[in-house]
Amino acid sequence: MPRTRSLAFAELKIGIVAVVAIALAIMMIVAVGGQGGFSWQRYELKTKFPNVQGLKSGAIVRVAGVEVGKVTDIDFVGSDVQVVVEVNKEQQSRITDQSRASIGSLSLLGEPTIEISAATSGTPLKDGDFIQSARAPGQISDVAESATQTLEQTTALIKEIRSGRGTMGKLFSDDELYREMNQLIGSAESLTNAIKSGNGTLGRLVQDPALYKEANTAVANLQEITRRINAGEGSLGRLLKDDQLARSLNSASSNLDQVTGKLSRGEGTAGKLLTDQQMYDRFNSVAARIDKLAADLEQGKGAAGQLLQDKQLYENMNGAASELRGLIGDIRKDPKKYLNVRVSIF
Repeated sequence: MPRTRSLAFAELKIGIVAVVAIALAIMMIVAVGGQGGFSWQRYELKTKFPNVQGLKSGAIVRVAGVEVGKVTDIDFVGSDVQVVVEVNKEQQSRITDQSRASIGSLSLLGEPTIEISAATSGTPLKDGDFIQSARAPGQISDVAESATQTLEQTTALIKEIRSGRGTMGKLFSDDELYREMNQLIGSAESLTNAIKSGNGTLGRLVQDPALYKEANTAVANLQEITRRINAGEGSLGRLLKDDQLARSLNSASSNLDQVTGKLSRGEGTAGKLLTDQQMYDRFNSVAARIDKLAADLEQGKGAAGQLLQDKQLYENMNGAASELRGLIGDIRKDPKKYLNVRVSIF
């Protein structure tokens, strides 16, 4: 009887050890495969996506690339898909209302995951709160869409080229433009050969050392002139650098302004001539009289007019002057003949 009791107690101990071992194994499996620790170490968050891209329950949840939990439920809510995740409570301070959830991938073509951005500001989310979703950059669909758009644009460009549109299309389809381009290339080659052979001004400038030296000398002279101007040498240098000359020019400009002001105000003879209507009328009257006198002289009116216009009168006066000169000459030769003075005394 005692032996039977001892055997029963030994079997009970083996059963207890087996149950404990199984429980520990289950706990280890849950701890290792749960990606977030035990259930009391996790809290629940929710988010929505218009397209989960094949996401399944049990998918990995990562915060800043670190695995912190798993997806527990996926269900439709209206036209969107609601995703429920469980995250390790140790990450609660990093997941705030500033964080965003997006669908990522373990690799380029791997299983979808939930990526949550870590935030250092904002209010930490509690159990059951919603985290805003965002579109993850660099999705395969984005790359495919971009590649499709690029392919469509390339196809349209090739069609335009084939139809002869644009410069490139005309270059491929227009024989005349091709010939012109060919001629242009030939002309460029001829010009390059001419320059290499030293023909023309540009060719001589490239090939002739003497011309290069002359150009270099001209540049040196220009630099010397610039240096002298900057140093205040010469008239131009003094004009730019000499303060006294600048003051003189400024004074001359001021004097010119004063003279112009006086003329505008009608001061002085020139100012009155410009602004005084009465003086202008007088000058106009004098000019009219001079014009009339000149006209009378041209018409031979008056003594002066006849003297200018009457040839006979001119010849008579010229003859009288000749005779007078002859008489004066005779008197000088023999004054007694013409100057006979008699004195009578009564």
